[in-house]
Amino acid sequence: MIEFILNKEHIKTEIPSGSILLDFIRQKKHLTGTKIGCREGDCGACTVLSGSLNTEGKVDYKAITSCLTPIASVHGKHVVTIEGLNLTDGLTTVQNAIKENNATQCGFCTPGFVVSLTGYALNKNISITGIKDSISGNICRCTGYKSIEKATEDITSILVEKNNHSTKWLIERKFVPEYFTEIPGKLFDIKAKMKINSKGTIVGGGTDLYVTRANKFQELDVDLISENDNINKIFINKNTCIIGAGATVSDILNFTRLHDYFPELENYFKLISSKQIRNMATVGGNLVNASPIADLAIFFLALNSKININDKQGGNRIIFLKDFFKGYKSIDINDGEIIQEITFELPEDDQYFNFEKVSKRTHLDIASVNSAMNISIKKKLINDIYLSAGGVSPIPLFLKNTCSFLKGKVLSSENIQKAHCVLKEEITPISDVRGSKGYKRLLIRQLYYGHFIKLFPDIINIYDIK
Repeated sequence: MIEFILNKEHIKTEIPSGSILLDFIRQKKHLTGTKIGCREGDCGACTVLSGSLNTEGKVDYKAITSCLTPIASVHGKHVVTIEGLNLTDGLTTVQNAIKENNATQCGFCTPGFVVSLTGYALNKNISITGIKDSISGNICRCTGYKSIEKATEDITSILVEKNNHSTKWLIERKFVPEYFTEIPGKLFDIKAKMKINSKGTIVGGGTDLYVTRANKFQELDVDLISENDNINKIFINKNTCIIGAGATVSDILNFTRLHDYFPELENYFKLISSKQIRNMATVGGNLVNASPIADLAIFFLALNSKININDKQGGNRIIFLKDFFKGYKSIDINDGEIIQEITFELPEDDQYFNFEKVSKRTHLDIASVNSAMNISIKKKLINDIYLSAGGVSPIPLFLKNTCSFLKGKVLSSENIQKAHCVLKEEITPISDVRGSKGYKRLLIRQLYYGHFIKLFPDIINIYDIK
């Protein structure tokens, strides 16, 4: 039994837990304001809000793409479609800002924009850059976006007055309808809690599986690691960071202590998909998917991460992430095993970290080539170094030979350039839709040198490279 609140309505359904939320909303409940667009999580026309009751008795909302959402993931939550935002006495503040700035033309994408912007209004931190990021996963083919940007500025000018997370304040200023005050109580009354079904197919956030195999999963029951409280937490124990396999990209971004160790974490992760997808995609799903250009895999490889793998009998084993990838879409995991968590040592004062990504679009795109570097320097010597690269091998690649060459050497322009010769022999790019193998060799060269130029501009600059 799946139980949740859809706008004002209390829903109970026994359809397969792998069923797609978008289809339930449109076909079963006939709420057609949520549009069918790409069905790949790219266009944002199907955006809805998913609200979860927190420990303070309030509801935390996030925007998700319902086309990739298994209905099990909204069990015990509040799902809000565009119909659930409409007021009885005119337009909402967000809708009015869209109207006054002529920020809609054909109108197909408009519900998704309104839902995403309303979701942002329901959050605590308000800024003009934040509100624009909230619609990073919403595509409009008509307006050219300038009118939409003007609408976001008008919305932000009102939201800056908000100094707390008050639903009453938002209702008074016509951001959301009055029934939102009833939602915490309704969610509290839903006592049932979805449990992991050992017979179901294990799914992370669904952001890859539901692109390629949606029809298959529609008729299945699924186990969602993101809904398992045992494996979706993030915490720090002494100098070790532990991230549960069910944690999402947004969960990592929202874990404020990590920003102390990775000051550019927000810039790195904004290169990873859109706001909606970051709200859904899990660490475990990204790793098990084993894409050669998986952004999280590249990020964590450079941190020399380990993964903890459990089996159904309660046994577990720990391996380095760099040993997990065996071949194209082939990983070191057996039937009945599941990734429990990923761990890594937090950077110390003498360590430097950088992540780079090149894709056809800067944002909301799959990498052509990506790379990360973690390096520690002591007395001008490279004490340790971990380099990773994606898009240049059948697997997310740890550049073992390049790291071995550099380790123990003086950090100098000469040694950095010599190491590039090793790197060239270590990669095996192929031509595909994201670029020719020659182009990818050029890209990884640029990213490799880019790490050093950014982190050590006094040691090497663009004019040193031959």
